[in-house]
Amino acid sequence: MKIFCRIAVPGVLATAALIGALFFWWSRGGLDISLHGMIALSLACVFSLLLGGGLMFLVFYSSRQGHDDEHHRGPEI
Repeated sequence: MKIFCRIAVPGVLATAALIGALFFWWSRGGLDISLHGMIALSLACVFSLLLGGGLMFLVFYSSRQGHDDEHHRGPEI
């Protein structure tokens, strides 16, 4: 049940945010964008999310493996 909640709740929130954003976009009326523009916008969003996730993974991986320990120690006296 915990795993289901950990997956379902963020999924429902993300879907609600997407529906709200699309409703806001379409209600503005004067914002016309071509199909190519929508594709470019979608790809840019996906790419930026993947890049951010990848960089965060590298930060946590580096921290867990101890690669940052040398740089965070104080100077040796």
